[in-house]
Amino acid sequence: MNFDLSPEQEQLRAAVRALGSRYGHRYFVAKAKAGEHTTELWHDAGRLGYLGVNIPTEYGGGGGGIADLAIVCEELAAAGSPLLLLVVSPAIAATVISKHGTEEQRKRHLPGLADGSEKIVFAITEPEAGSNFHRLGTTARRDGDDWVVSGHKCYISGVDEAGHVLVVARVADEKDGAGAADAAPQKLRPALFIVPTDAPGLTRSKLDMEILSPENQFLLYLDEVRLPADALVGESLDAGLPALFAGLNPERITVAAMSAGTGRYAIERASEYTATRSVWGGRTIGSHQGVSHPLAHAAVQVELARLMIQKAAALYDAGRDLEAGVAGNMAKYAAADAAALAVDTAVQALGGAGMTTEYGVATLLGAVRAGRIAPVSREMILNFVAQHVLNQDKSY
Repeated sequence: MNFDLSPEQEQLRAAVRALGSRYGHRYFVAKAKAGEHTTELWHDAGRLGYLGVNIPTEYGGGGGGIADLAIVCEELAAAGSPLLLLVVSPAIAATVISKHGTEEQRKRHLPGLADGSEKIVFAITEPEAGSNFHRLGTTARRDGDDWVVSGHKCYISGVDEAGHVLVVARVADEKDGAGAADAAPQKLRPALFIVPTDAPGLTRSKLDMEILSPENQFLLYLDEVRLPADALVGESLDAGLPALFAGLNPERITVAAMSAGTGRYAIERASEYTATRSVWGGRTIGSHQGVSHPLAHAAVQVELARLMIQKAAALYDAGRDLEAGVAGNMAKYAAADAAALAVDTAVQALGGAGMTTEYGVATLLGAVRAGRIAPVSREMILNFVAQHVLNQDKSY
């Protein structure tokens, strides 16, 4: 058992850390408050090859795995710039297309995903379905050689930055009716479609969120969106379910890595402050256990989460999908809780300064709280662990 990164991974971590430090949290906050995107950081990360570390070399990527992409996610977050679209575009979309797309789809999309010139976002969540993707109401039906997709999605990240959206639908059959969004499916048969964000019939509405982020959330409406046959991911409908699940483990692992990086950032900011701030008799406030112990506890939780992230990524890259599913869910659960604890503890340690924009920790409160909900809630992870690890009866 080896917990050391490879020399290449160590170089990657150092290089991404250096890039992140050139931008930092002030840049991230300034972009968010101005309603702008982190375009410069994204382009630099793409130019340097960090966005495509998990994409095969024949399509312009680095040929690495999710462990490498997790390093990128963590280090940018540790520098104060947690980029959600790293999870959506390189982790989910690139993995799905790389593993289950047609050769033409790989050639068309992967080089742009690798160098950052293209972004593909992911649309699965629906208002009525929630965490139950078996209740997806978005349907696709054949019309000659074309597909026609109808339905609506919510909490879709970064649609305004992307050229395409990877839409999860279910194939309508005769019992469902002609694409009725509210019809109860007889049998789930998911299919994924690569939909241009400017496709006729696709409209969006921005959601106002209480989260300080340069990446926006949207409602999506698909009203009889007509797509060519090659918009379907894979050679046939049989690719649908494997393609869907191919993106979920990388999503959980990279979200966890981003959370761990955010936790590291918060603890570092607080530790710098408490090691130099003197109030009582010249002693630093960090010398008091009431201040240092909560920070130490948060640091322990973040480090434990990092270990589970490393395990999950190693299992996934080894092709051990079932084990990676368990570890990925556990990593996401642990990292989300650790990040929320770290940011809250940092705010408390800094006192009033912790609530200011200048010190850059309270600006992350909304994001880390959301991390305990999305992309899968901690309650659903506990359900998963109870059922699949502890062999308990399904409770839902």
